[in-house]
Amino acid sequence: MPGFAQLIMVSIDCADPARLASFYAAITGWDVTHSQDEYAMISDGTSSIGFGRIEAHAPVGWPDESSPKRFHLDFYVDDLDAAEARCVELGATRPAQQPNPERWRVLLDPSGHPFDICLRS
Repeated sequence: MPGFAQLIMVSIDCADPARLASFYAAITGWDVTHSQDEYAMISDGTSSIGFGRIEAHAPVGWPDESSPKRFHLDFYVDDLDAAEARCVELGATRPAQQPNPERWRVLLDPSGHPFDICLRS
């Protein structure tokens, strides 16, 4: 069965985005394509990893399974309404708060992890 979404970026919450971007850029060989106090990003030209500042960020207590994970996935879609409906059909839920529902939608996967569907521009 063909898919309907393309993975474009993984976003990771952290205390120091620039530092984490530099760290992962060194590991992957990807370029740091954006770096500010609040947000940084690395990319290989096709995929990206973003790092966003969370003031009260605490590291995940791995391997403690009761510790919450701190990431979300972003996917490009051509039709937000159709993609949202399909995701809900597959088990996702839509939280009431939506920062920019005309351009992207925040959804929760069946386990409660947030992910975004983003209008391809």
